[in-house]
Amino acid sequence: MLNIKSPSEVAFDAISLGEVMLRLDPGEGRIHTSRNFEAWEGGGEYNVTRGLRRCFGLRTACVTAFADNPVGRLVEDFILQGGVDTRFIHWRDYDGIGREVRNGLNFTERGYGIRGAVGCPDRANTAASQLKPGDIDWEDVFGNHGARWFHTGGIFAALSETAAEVTIEACRAAQKHGTIVSYDLNYRPSLWSAIGGLAKAQEVNREIAKYVDVMIGNEEDFTASLGFEVEGVDENIRGIDVSNFKRMIETAVNEFPNFKATATTLREVHTATVNDWGAICWHENEFHEATPYPNLEILDRVGGGDSFASGFAYGFLAHNDPAKAINYGAAHGALAMTTPGDTTMASLAEVEKIVGGGNARVVR
Repeated sequence: MLNIKSPSEVAFDAISLGEVMLRLDPGEGRIHTSRNFEAWEGGGEYNVTRGLRRCFGLRTACVTAFADNPVGRLVEDFILQGGVDTRFIHWRDYDGIGREVRNGLNFTERGYGIRGAVGCPDRANTAASQLKPGDIDWEDVFGNHGARWFHTGGIFAALSETAAEVTIEACRAAQKHGTIVSYDLNYRPSLWSAIGGLAKAQEVNREIAKYVDVMIGNEEDFTASLGFEVEGVDENIRGIDVSNFKRMIETAVNEFPNFKATATTLREVHTATVNDWGAICWHENEFHEATPYPNLEILDRVGGGDSFASGFAYGFLAHNDPAKAINYGAAHGALAMTTPGDTTMASLAEVEKIVGGGNARVVR
């Protein structure tokens, strides 16, 4: 069991740190031919607390930064609609054209059949990437308000050298105040390339790992971000080789004994719209595997891993049970990929129905 604070001790069940972008979605079309885009909000770390609030009914907040202009206020409005507390948002003065600071955009195609999903982010020089140590009063966040769970990840840490420093600063503060720290490695080579590449990714992530209780990531994440090489990796089945993931975790927890739990999704991509989907976690020297979802039909895969992470966190926050956590995570991630947008549209009742073996018969 994790040593999780009781709800009465703190103002929030979970707080996240990460960039929240405006997602522009061409629906069934392509970015380069579309004349209309649907707007959503999304961000790898934020999506987790949004799921914990909207699906699971917990008290959540996000720490991020925006340029104070209509685009930033639009994203804030989306966050408010999702029920996530915005008091910790850091607002930056806007210079009128975005020369000094701006808000991130993410154009995203869902993909279909043999055509994979495509992301085209436009996020350089954003307010979140310019956050630096000292900008956020972490003593206020974790000391005065308090949280049971803190989630951040490798996407935010890779935005800039100062974002990496802020991530370390936040994790240290959360640990100091007895908050469970979860971290999704989410390795993105394109993000790390501007600040030192693979070597920098491993340097930063290995420092952050010292303060993490719950580490999330697939085999590629553990290898690229933390430097763990395990013999016998088959590139054709990377991410679904359960035996290899187990060896990887055994190596990781020996080096980082502070890891109290680890988890990964298990995905085999047949087409953009049909995947085998599952998940596995390690806790207290035992592995727990979720009920698998073979041939899962997908409408929009973006954010599925984040919804997995929020369901996994909920399983611990509500039940402190790794077997339940991994099944909540897998079910919530699966449901989130049946609807458009980065964030969940599932309810707790729907997740529990799937976890309990329910089917897709019509509900009347």
